[in-house]
Amino acid sequence: MNLPDIQNSHDNRGIEIDQVGVSNVRYPLTLPLRNNGEFHTVANLSMTVSLSHYQKGTHMSRFMIALNEHHKHFTPDSVHIVLKEMLELLDAEEAFLSMAFPIFLLRKAPVTGIKGMMDYNCEFKAMLTNEGIQDKLIGVRTNVASLCPCSKEISDYGAHNQRSEVTMNVRPCDNEFIWFEDLIDIGEYNASCQLYPVLKRPDEKYVTERAYNDPKFVEDIVRDVATDLLAMMDAERIAWFYVSSNNYESIHNHDAFAKVERGVRGPLLTYRKEAQNELTI
Repeated sequence: MNLPDIQNSHDNRGIEIDQVGVSNVRYPLTLPLRNNGEFHTVANLSMTVSLSHYQKGTHMSRFMIALNEHHKHFTPDSVHIVLKEMLELLDAEEAFLSMAFPIFLLRKAPVTGIKGMMDYNCEFKAMLTNEGIQDKLIGVRTNVASLCPCSKEISDYGAHNQRSEVTMNVRPCDNEFIWFEDLIDIGEYNASCQLYPVLKRPDEKYVTERAYNDPKFVEDIVRDVATDLLAMMDAERIAWFYVSSNNYESIHNHDAFAKVERGVRGPLLTYRKEAQNELTI
């Protein structure tokens, strides 16, 4: 049966669409880990392409075809294969893929050594154009503990502390591989203390005293993280980074926030064929 292809018909409004496609796609993802292992998770995906002004619509089923043809080896390293297939199947000039997913890493309590799984939220974004322009971004969100230096200084005893969320996004240089664990380590190392899934009393004593001995403002956290990321930039491992810290204050009814952004933003954050509209991180 020869069915009409409405999406392939002509549109007369003369408006290009920056991105059109599918979102909220749940899909299995395999991640390589630093210890030569693998972690299997489920990602929330969006897949989009640009649409020319004369095209009525895109073919939504072809996004899923491009994705499912590579499901047996779908990893962040193979995303460019999926993007290339999207360009070909959808006759598009630009293809974008974004995914968010949790990973779980084994963490041992600092004194007793009791093991537990700690979760971290990660992001991966990539783009490819039919002219060969490509780019990618890697991001993590890490929860840590911070202790207020001012509170410690002015109090006769004690100090207030809080849980903080450190967000990092980096743009790797060409042919550079950035481990999600490396970014997680940077966030945890530069806090007053990292968090642990299981704490017995000796561990809780250690964590409390560790944070007390290393007080950090929200400004300190982003500056210390930025120092490590600048070192990666100097080593030509990354070309751009964004770091922020959001402290969920324990003695205020508001949060404290700071961010630092440095480097060349790159095509994924700035690219448009005609209008240089910025993608949201």
